[in-house]
Amino acid sequence: MRLVKPKKALGQHFLKDLQIAQRIADTLDTFKSLPVLEIGPGMGVLTQFLLEAGHDLTVVELDMESVDYLNQNFPDLKGRIIAEDFLKLDLSRIFPGEFCVIGNYPYNISSQIFFKVLDYKDQIPCCSGMLQKEVAERLAAGPGSKTYGILSVLLQAWYDVEYLFTVSEKVFDPPPKVKRNSCHKILMYTGLSAHLGVPQS
Repeated sequence: MRLVKPKKALGQHFLKDLQIAQRIADTLDTFKSLPVLEIGPGMGVLTQFLLEAGHDLTVVELDMESVDYLNQNFPDLKGRIIAEDFLKLDLSRIFPGEFCVIGNYPYNISSQIFFKVLDYKDQIPCCSGMLQKEVAERLAAGPGSKTYGILSVLLQAWYDVEYLFTVSEKVFDPPPKVKRNSCHKILMYTGLSAHLGVPQS
């Protein structure tokens, strides 16, 4: 089957570096007893390592071309591909108990994904994945930082947020356009993990 063409409207930048995909999958090594939901698997670069690690994996993918690709290339996902919009899902209907969230998150909805995770914080002890550097820095920022904001406050009230590593835009297809913010910092991509911590008093 031919490869899936990334769609700009869906914010798709497919990860193509297998070593990076393995590093992301490894962030869930201590949560193998819990089901995992992967957001936006695309052509399954991260998916393959999650399956190889033995995770009880379900994926959610809005792009029907990617859904067809996954159905044809990942028989282990039979009955575990949700062809819907993650932001509109009732996650409690899919997972009655705890589960983890992971993904190479679409750049245009990454913040919305974390607000959704917060809605289900009692069920999601770990959320890990790849997202824009500026978003990861904002999520992990401490009080007093210029990037500290409402999502930083809310996420850190419930999770221990760890900024893991930064990668080049060249590990994606297509490579994201190099952009700069008002401080002229190049926006790259980073791995980030949020583990459920003790709520702040």
